[in-house]
Amino acid sequence: MNDLLDIFTNQDFYFAMLRSTTPVLLTTLGAIIASRSGASNIALEGTMLASAFMGVVVSALTQNAWVGLFGAVLMGVIMSNILAYFALKLKSNIIISGIALNLMASGGTVFGLYLLTGDKGASTSLNSLVLPSIEIPIIKDIPVIGGILSGHHILTYIGLILVVAIWAMFKYTTLGMRIRAVGESPEAAESVGISVNKMRYIALTLSGILAALGGAFLSMGYVKLFSAGMTAGRGYVALATQAMAAGNTIVGLFTSMLFGFSESLSNYLQGFSLPIEFIQMLPYLTIIIIYVIYTARQSKKEEKKKID
Repeated sequence: MNDLLDIFTNQDFYFAMLRSTTPVLLTTLGAIIASRSGASNIALEGTMLASAFMGVVVSALTQNAWVGLFGAVLMGVIMSNILAYFALKLKSNIIISGIALNLMASGGTVFGLYLLTGDKGASTSLNSLVLPSIEIPIIKDIPVIGGILSGHHILTYIGLILVVAIWAMFKYTTLGMRIRAVGESPEAAESVGISVNKMRYIALTLSGILAALGGAFLSMGYVKLFSAGMTAGRGYVALATQAMAAGNTIVGLFTSMLFGFSESLSNYLQGFSLPIEFIQMLPYLTIIIIYVIYTARQSKKEEKKKID
């Protein structure tokens, strides 16, 4: 018990929690934008994976981390626009199209890695670069708080800033209001001259960019390489955290932190005499349990409204 308490009083635990939260948070924000337009982006997992791969490859070829990030973002735009083209232009089922893109990214990244390096596991032979971490002036010198909040990867801070920026976009900007309009009532939006398909293209593109940032964080911040399947289901987790957030980016931050907290805890629990399988599944089990509870409560609320 004392060992467990030591974990929760360790500032490094909370630093690791924010680091683990980052890729899920960025992807959750992307899922929120797509969802609020009425076009769920199921391809988040594949977009993260493909972007993580592209970021490593481009940074290794150019020896510039920022160009690598641009390559990752470009891949996110391509993936999301492929989904948008099939779902919005060709009227295919968006769920099936998203799953197809996820499968394509899973196999395609391994194939691409093998062509470039001759290895199907990891890009250890590529001299890829990482984006910088940032020490925050003044805050870094505050005891405890400085150790938790300062020194993170730049994409962690970008993610936190985007939480507020996207909230403000939906509340105050024309673009945000139009995305909300086509998600809530596409017929009404069309009647006042708003192009539903155009807004959904934009929303899916923004969603792809954010998922790409989440993937780039994994291969250019979390670690310094790409490995097969390194997203490990985080794109699907983001769909669950987005659903629990119900379109609110502030709530999305906290639902993403649930995953970050449990993943950080699972890393620390490896020093305990617990089955490694249980430790590895803990972050995902936590999200599943909380999502089931959330869904059950929402169902009860809906039933109560019908009765009233």
